[in-house]
Amino acid sequence: MDIRDIRKEIKAREYDLSEHAHKERQEEQITIQEIEQAILKGVIIEKYPEDPRGKSCLVGTKNLHVVCGFRGERLLIVTNYRPKPSTWIDWKTRAKELKSRV
Repeated sequence: MDIRDIRKEIKAREYDLSEHAHKERQEEQITIQEIEQAILKGVIIEKYPEDPRGKSCLVGTKNLHVVCGFRGERLLIVTNYRPKPSTWIDWKTRAKELKSRV
């Protein structure tokens, strides 16, 4: 996954939100503009090349994470959320060691 390709689709508004992403967006009061800005200004934090639904990646900023991937020719926003301290040490580092202690 290349961030330039993802950003190109966002700028052209050639993307879709999954039903899950739309639900999460509403629950966390995330706007479409926030999602677009997180992708346009964020970095790829994690890549998921073996995702059974298709290659995807986690793009994020300090305030918002977005999982997206291409489904055919279209970019799909799979989910979006605000990173929480229980899951993230900082916005780019997953708290894996915390999970193993629980």
